[in-house]
Parts: sequence; C-alpha cells; structure tokens
Amino acid sequence: MELLFLLILLLLMVVSLGCGFPVAFALPGSAILAIGLAALCGYLFAGDASAYFAEGGPVQWLSAGITNFRSLYWDVERDTLIAVPLFIFMGIMLQRSKIAEDLLVAMSRLFGPIPGGLGISVIIVGALLAATTGIVGATVIAMGLISLPAMLRNNYSKPLATGTICASGTLGQIIPPSIVLIILADQLANAASQASNLRKEMYRNATGEFTMPSHLDITSASAGDMFMGAMIPGLILVGLYIIYMLVNALLKPESAPPVPYEGKYDRDFAKKVALALLPPLTLIFVVLGSIIAGVATVNQAGAIGAVGALIMGSYRLVGKRKGQFYPAIIAISSVVILGVLVSLFDLNVRDIQPGEGLPIVLAALAAMALLGAVGWSIYRVYKVENILTDVMRETAVTTCMVFIIMIGAAMLTSAFRAFGGEELVKHFLQGIPGGFWMQFAVVMLVIFLLGFFLDYIEIAVVVVPIVAPILLADPSANITAVWLGVMISMNLQTSFLTPPFGFALFYLRGVAPKIIKTLDIYKGAVIFICLQIVAMVIVGFSPKLTNYFPARSHLLSDTAPPPMNPNLQACLEPVLFDYYSENEGPLRQAIQTLASTPVAYLPIDTQHGISEIAAQSSKTFELVANVRSAEQQRIAFESDYYALHTQARFIQRQIAKLTNQQEELGQRLRRLDPNEAGSEATKARLNQQLQQIPAQIEQLQHLIPAQWEAEYKAYQGLQNDEKKARFAYRNNVDGLYDSLNRLITELSATEQLAAFAPRLDTLTQSLTALDKADAYDFTYALEKEIGDLDAGYPTKSALSKARRKLKKGGLDDAQPLLDEAIALYHQELNWRQQAQRELLPQLQAFEAQIRFNMGLRQQPHMLPEQAKAVASCQSVHKDISLNF
Repeated sequence: MELLFLLILLLLMVVSLGCGFPVAFALPGSAILAIGLAALCGYLFAGDASAYFAEGGPVQWLSAGITNFRSLYWDVERDTLIAVPLFIFMGIMLQRSKIAEDLLVAMSRLFGPIPGGLGISVIIVGALLAATTGIVGATVIAMGLISLPAMLRNNYSKPLATGTICASGTLGQIIPPSIVLIILADQLANAASQASNLRKEMYRNATGEFTMPSHLDITSASAGDMFMGAMIPGLILVGLYIIYMLVNALLKPESAPPVPYEGKYDRDFAKKVALALLPPLTLIFVVLGSIIAGVATVNQAGAIGAVGALIMGSYRLVGKRKGQFYPAIIAISSVVILGVLVSLFDLNVRDIQPGEGLPIVLAALAAMALLGAVGWSIYRVYKVENILTDVMRETAVTTCMVFIIMIGAAMLTSAFRAFGGEELVKHFLQGIPGGFWMQFAVVMLVIFLLGFFLDYIEIAVVVVPIVAPILLADPSANITAVWLGVMISMNLQTSFLTPPFGFALFYLRGVAPKIIKTLDIYKGAVIFICLQIVAMVIVGFSPKLTNYFPARSHLLSDTAPPPMNPNLQACLEPVLFDYYSENEGPLRQAIQTLASTPVAYLPIDTQHGISEIAAQSSKTFELVANVRSAEQQRIAFESDYYALHTQARFIQRQIAKLTNQQEELGQRLRRLDPNEAGSEATKARLNQQLQQIPAQIEQLQHLIPAQWEAEYKAYQGLQNDEKKARFAYRNNVDGLYDSLNRLITELSATEQLAAFAPRLDTLTQSLTALDKADAYDFTYALEKEIGDLDAGYPTKSALSKARRKLKKGGLDDAQPLLDEAIALYHQELNWRQQAQRELLPQLQAFEAQIRFNMGLRQQPHMLPEQAKAVASCQSVHKDISLNF
C-alpha cells in the first residue's frame, strides 16, 4: 500500500504542476494531500492512521517537513542561503543599470571584424554577465534586445544567432557566483551528512568496527568550494562555445560573417571599452577573489558584490555630468586607505596604547567616508526613476520564490520518505548492473529528462536530496560533493535550453522579432545542448578540473589542517617518500655529519640521545622501503582479489536486504488485526513470503565463493602489515624530530642558565644574613626560577635536597648539599656552553635540513609546493571499496 500512496504523491505533483499551479503550492500541497489520504485510508480500513506508512505516522512526517525546513534556516551553522538575496540584488541592480548594454555594445565593436565576431562577443558578454549578475532571464532578454537585431542585420544564421544568445545567457548557472551553486551547496551539505552515516553503517556491517577512520569519510562542500570548483568547468564551456563559433564561421562563412567597425580604433574607443569592461571585471575579481583567497566567506562576498553593484549602478544611471564618479572614487579611496591601515597597524581598539590613536582615527574617517559614498549611491539610485525600489521589490520577489519552493520541497521530500520512496530509489540504484558509474549515468539522465519539464530549483531541491546521499556514500567511486554538485549544475543548465519548457527559449521568444520562428530557436539550442553534454563528459572524466582549486585553497589557507592530520597522510606520504628517494644522498651525508660530531664532553644520556637521533634518521629510509614493499604486496594482491570482494559483498548485501525484509514481514504480521476483513488471506500471504526467505538466504549463501573467507583474511593481513609499517615510520620520524627539538631547546637556554651564576656563587652569603624561614623561602624561589628552564633540572633537583635539609636542620647542615648543587651547576654550565658553541649550530643545521621532510608532521603547515602536490592527489577520486 505504501507504493500506491507513493504513486499518488507523484501523480498529484505532476498533475498540479501540469495544470499550472505555482510550484510553491504544488509541492507542499501534494505532500499534505498524500499524507492525509494515507492516514485517512489507514484509519478507515486498518484502524490505524499509520498503517500505510513505511515507518512512523502522519503527524511524524508532517512534523518532519517543518523540521527539515527549520534545519535549513534556523541552524546557525548553515547560513549559506543568506548569500542568495545578496547575489540576486547584485544581478538585478547591474541589469537595471544597463551595464549589460554597455558591455554588449563595446564587445561587439571589439570582436565584430573577425569571422563570427558578433557571436563571440555575445558569448564573452554572457560569461561576464554570468560572473556578475547570474540572472538568466535578464541576460537573455538584454542580449536578445541588443545583439539579436544586429546579428540578423548582418546576415547571421537565425538558429546560430538565437542558439548563441540562449546558451550564453544560461552560463550564469555554472559560472560563479551562481544561485544554483549556492542552493546545491546547501542541499549537498545535508546530503553529505546523510551519506557519511550510510558509509559508517556500511563500514560497521563489513568490519564489525564501530569507528570508521576519518580518511574514509565523505568530503563535503561549502558554497565557496562550489564556486571554486565551477570556475574551470565554466571556462571550458565558454571555450567550447567560442571554438564552435569560430569553426562554424570558417566552414560556413555566410552563417557568421565579420562585421567591420565603422568608427576608429583610437583613444576614445579604448576609453569606452575600458569603461564598459573594467568595472564588471573589477567586481568579479573582488567578489570571487575574496572567496578564493579566503579573505571573505560567500555571504561576505555577496555583501561586497551588492554594495559594488550599487555604486556601479549609481554612476551609470546619473549619466555624464559633473561629479558622476565621485561616490565611486570616494569608496575606492576609502577601501584603499583602510587596506593600508590594516596592513600597517593593529586596529583592534581593545589593544590600543597611549599615543597610538591616530591610525584608529584615520580608519574611522575612512569607514565614514565609505559609508557616505554608499549612502550617496543609494540616494542616486533611488532618485533616478525610482530604480532602487524596483530592484528591491524584484529581489524580494525572487528570493521569496526560491525560499518558498525550498519549503515546499522539504515537505515533499518528507512525504516521499514516509512512503518508502527513498529506500525504493536506493535499492533501484544499487540493483543497476555496472556499479557506481551506471548509477550516476542513470541519475544524470533522469535529471536531464526532468529538465524538459521542471525548473532547476525544483530539481535541485527535490531530486538532489534523494539521490545525492546514495551516490556520495558509494565507496567504489568515493566522489566529492563539489564534483557531484558541479556535474549536476552543468546538467541543470541544459534545463534552460531543452524544449518544450526551456525558459531561456521562452525569454528569447518574447523579445525576438516575428521573423524568428520558434523552430529556429529550438534548432539553434540543440547544438549548444550537445556542447554542454561534451563539457559534462570532459569534467566527468577529469575530476581534477573541479576538485583541485577547492583542495588547494583549503590546504594553503591559514586554517589549513596540520601535516599530522590523518586525512592528509595517504597523499602526503607519497610526496615525502619521493623526496627521500631523490635526496637520499644529501640526507645521509647530513646524518653522517651529525653522528661523527665529537660529543665526549657531553653527559652519557645526552651522547646516547644524539646517537639515537642519528640512528632513527638513518632508519627512516629502511622504514620507507618497508612501507613501499607492504603497499606493493597489497596492490598486487588486489588485482585478483577485487572481483572476489565485489562479488561476495554484493551477495552479502542481498542477504542483508532479505533479512531486513524478513523483519518487516514479521512486524506486519504482528500488527495485523485478526478482526479486519481479509486478514486471514493477508496472514497466509505474509507467512508464505516469510517461509520463502530462509531458502533464498541459504541459496545466496551458497553463491559466496568458497575461498572468500580465506582470501578476505589474507587481504586483512596485508592491510594490517601495511598499517603497521606506516605506524612504524610515523612513530620513528615523530620521535627523532621531537628529541632533536628538545635538545636544541635545552642548549638554546644556556645563556639563561648562565645568568644564575652570580646568585648561586653568593648563595651562602645571602642565606647567612637571613633567618631560617626566610632562607628557606629564598632557596625555594631560586629553585623554582631555575626549574622553569629545561636546562636547569639537575641544579633544581640538587637545590631541592639542600632546601629540605635546611628546613630540618640549619644552614650548617645544608651547606654540603648547597656546595654540591653549586658545583653541579658549574659542571652543567661548562658542558652546555661548550655544546652551545660546537654542537648547537650543527643540530640547528640538521633540523633545518629535515624540518619539512622527516619533521614535517610536527610543523603547523606544509610548504606551498607540498600543499599543491597533496591537493592534486586529493583531486582524484580513488576507489576505497575494499575497506568496506
């Protein structure tokens, strides 16, 4: 019965959307009606309102929909969606201030004279507008009104002209800052959490261990990661469009002829192009650059973009007149002054010292000037045709539309799960032959087909929460959430171009002249849909294009994890091992130099410590060889073992599925009302199904290969051998570097130890002038001061004995111990001073040589080149299914 109500839910959604009901009401309405109908039927026919739900009841699932919504907007850690209205405001302000028109005119004059130049200019402007506005409808309409007449007037092919405008207008879906990327980041953050739980359950079922190693967990994604991940794929798409335009213009010159510029390429022309091009480029650089550099979060960058668009719009709307650029000049100057002050002074008011208030005052004046420039810009935009009011209204309407659809989607997703839809999709995908990549292809095909009928927001908030956890949890591909989000975003981009409901096609149809037929628009869109699919294939087979920049930014930031982080070891150790191989000669020479240093004057334990450091350093190469040998043995074993593991685990999952089914049937039998009509027939049917399951389980158990247990234990042994070899290497390098650092610290404190010589040499005279109690306190204070030094422990210990003797007897009784302590102090000081002169420089040189190889795990950060190598390694998806 659950499947029946699941079908009713889907039919209600399809019918309501097909009849033209607003999406914001169709989604939650379908959910509420389906849950209510299931509860009513359960109450009437089974005597239990919860009877026809996969689990739980109607109240629970209606509450879950509200809970899902609250978790999106009331959780302080999930503030991603705050950026949505900011970027929407930024886009609408730039569109209403006619920045797009200036760009189109300038670029068409610049590129027009080359074959296909008008089309190329449209593509470039589309990319620039995507990086500034991101509003597909506004971009398509603007280019349709300005560029389409010019392209038709210069004999451009109608399908080519319309297809170029539609496709270029949709670049805002993939080129950041993109609203769909923000929505997907929010959805995938929740999906990654669910996938993490699924993977931990898989690990627990496979190994029996309750704690899964962190390096096997899911890599989630923030909106900033999505922006960085989408940059290269977006540029690839732009490049494909431009290449197609050039090739088409060369093969069919009549379809895209050059358009000569009638004016002169002089200083005025360059000034106009610069004025049209530089402000949007600057805004793009500031918004995206601040995110990539880690200076600002996505929300902060959205605020920067909104203020920048407001200032740009103000000088563009007032036209050419005196003082046109004054607010922009004041704002830029203020920001520059603030930047200089922040870099030169500490502007924290709480830490201000007397006489250091001038930088604070200057910063306050610059901030007030910036605020004044923004206020001036707001006043200008408000006074010019009431643009500000219109922009605010459009921003509010668009933002509300996005959020209300997300509320409805949260309700619909809860209803879908209430009737077992999520488990049904999970079992369907896992049952598809061909593994992860076939599952992924099916999901992408479904999203592509849904794009013919649904908007990108509905797909992003309804489909993604259902399928993303399943795809992310699969360890055979171990994909990142960033890569999955970018792939889905590129797929969703096609929804704007696919007939019959491609929104970009309708936007252009609304402003195109009558000479353009709808069929021309459809024909023009087809080739660009194919180019989008080609771009998806390129990004799909080259995950580095998406994953590298987020990983690199993360590892090079101030908040990067330390090299000792377990999640870095799989990629960091190969980098270090290659370094050892390439630099073994110099490293061994440095070790030999340290080992041959004369140390006869040192205490025995210190001599032993230096010998141990040299021995451990030499042993590193042997331990690295052991790790590589264990790794090669494991890899060689995997070539034959992989297929066996996959087959056995698949059968075991089928057995687990039957076991769960057996439990569910048992629960249904126990809940069955004997007084209900037809209960005997239902009971007989359920008992028959229950009786069949043990035989099916036994049959599956016989399908597990006989050598499975032995081969599995052998593989586990190889994994453990490799794990032990790696632990031995890590313990060795950590121990040697820790001992080396401790010895350097002790010898570096020799000067501080020497400062106590006058006080110790006159200690007896000082104590003679004091009574017993004061002498005790004086000795205790001196003992404590010396004990604070790493090099002062032997002297402190001797003084402690003298102090205790002083307390029990008197100065005469304690005098031999005091003399012994002073003698020991001078003995310690003498060898330490000699070691500081002769040994310390060698130890420091050796530490500098091994700091970022053997000692790397003890450092707070990696070297930039090491971080880049690790980022490159982490950008590749690795099959980790043999751990499950």
